[in-house]
Amino acid sequence: METVRSFIALELAPEIQKQLGQIQDELKKSGADVKWVNPEGIHLTLKFLGNVSPELLEEIKKLIDQLAKNHKPFELKIGQLGAFPKIEYPRVIWVGMEQGESQAVELAQDLEERLIQLGFLREKRAFKGHLTLGRVRSARNRDQLKGLLQSLTFPWTTMQAETLILFKSTLTPKGAIYQALHEAKLS
Repeated sequence: METVRSFIALELAPEIQKQLGQIQDELKKSGADVKWVNPEGIHLTLKFLGNVSPELLEEIKKLIDQLAKNHKPFELKIGQLGAFPKIEYPRVIWVGMEQGESQAVELAQDLEERLIQLGFLREKRAFKGHLTLGRVRSARNRDQLKGLLQSLTFPWTTMQAETLILFKSTLTPKGAIYQALHEAKLS
C-alpha cells in the first residue's frame, strides 16, 4: 500500500515568506555550508506525521476540521533569529515568534492529543514554534554565520494565522515539494 509523507502546518503569508527569503540572502553572505529552505515552502509546522496510509489521511482530514472549529485565528509576530541546538553550534537556523507562540503551542498540543487517539506517538520534545530557514551541513564558515545570527536585525512582521493545512511532502534532490491535501479555517 502506498503511503503519503505528510505534516500539518499553518501557512505563512507570501509577504512573510518573501521577508524570510531576504533574511536568508543576508545569512548566505557568511559563506556557510547551509541547505536553505525554499522561502515559498516555509511554514509553521505543528506536527510531522511521516508516512501515512490514504485511509488514515481521511481520518486526519476530519480531525483537522474538528480542531479548526475549536481554535480562533490569531496574530503571529515573527522576527527573532535563532539556531538549534544553540547559536554557537548551529544545526538548524530558524526565526521565532514574539507574539502568537502561546496560541501556536495550544493548537499543537490539542493536535497532538487528537493524533494520539489515531495511533500516532507522542512527541518526545515539547513543541517550539519556529520557522526553519536552513540546515547547517558542515562547520565551514560557522563563525561567520554565528556572527550574522547574533548581529542581524530586521523588523518584526505580523500576520493573521487562520488556516490549518495537511501537506504532502515529496522529497527530491533539489529539496522537498509541498502540496496541500486539505485546508481548514480556524474559527
